[in-house]
Amino acid sequence: MQDSTPVFGPINSRRFGMSLGIDLSPKQKSCNFDCVYCELKGAKPVEEIENPPSIDEIISALKEALKVHQNIDVITLTANGEPTLYSHLKELIVKVNEIKGKAKTLILSNGSGIRDQKICEALYGLDIVKFSLDSAVQSTFKKIDRNKSGIEINELIKAMAKFRKEFKGELVLEILVVAGFNDKEEEFMTVNEAINEIAPHRVDVGTIDRPPAYNVKGVDASRLEELASKINGVPVTIARAHKIEQKYEFSKSEILAMLERRPQTTANVEENFSEHSKQILNSLLQDGAVYQTDVAGVKFYKLR
Repeated sequence: MQDSTPVFGPINSRRFGMSLGIDLSPKQKSCNFDCVYCELKGAKPVEEIENPPSIDEIISALKEALKVHQNIDVITLTANGEPTLYSHLKELIVKVNEIKGKAKTLILSNGSGIRDQKICEALYGLDIVKFSLDSAVQSTFKKIDRNKSGIEINELIKAMAKFRKEFKGELVLEILVVAGFNDKEEEFMTVNEAINEIAPHRVDVGTIDRPPAYNVKGVDASRLEELASKINGVPVTIARAHKIEQKYEFSKSEILAMLERRPQTTANVEENFSEHSKQILNSLLQDGAVYQTDVAGVKFYKLR
């Protein structure tokens, strides 16, 4: 964290495209959670960002960055911690929207801030909002996310569902799977109920692929696939550090059944479909039985 410049990148995000980041806490970690899997060093949860960059400082740096990097997909509000702790969030978002051009605006948040209506109103100004939902079970939520203020996960789920109804942009939920914590099928069946209540546009399922703050581990790719299959009714992406090289032969009926159960990303198809299976999928696309859609920067194949 030696570089305190608030704007960084661009970074090619596997979930959102080419991203230019705005770090709202560039000088230190500032988060109201102390998640066991955090790639930043463990720290006591806080409720505000100390010595945050000013709006003028951020906008000035962003203008300069946009002059150099013109083909940006998203401008991402993030932090060494939780970006909704930034005290001038709404005003900042208004200013970013004035200069963003064709880029979309995105925030990467743990979601806890939406219990505050002022923060909700700030987030309404964004194109994409990503919230974490690592568990819908209170005891597991506490063990993984280790929040300061005694947040009840059921209340947070209700707040997310309310936000989804009022938000005009795209809502993405992210689940980070930690071995021995939320890697049981029962956990995913419960979180699937919460997802159906919230009705996000997309769910991203991933696991630990960078050194975490605490002594915890992720799960392997096959287990991640198994758990993600428990989520239904919404497009799902699976983030992997390493691609699965195995290619599979799918018949037309198998592809249709697969897409009915869960839409597939273009990355899923590239990684798992044989060339012949891709040809079948393309035929279905041309016939109109299947179509492509973009959900918060990720392309999916879906049934009509």
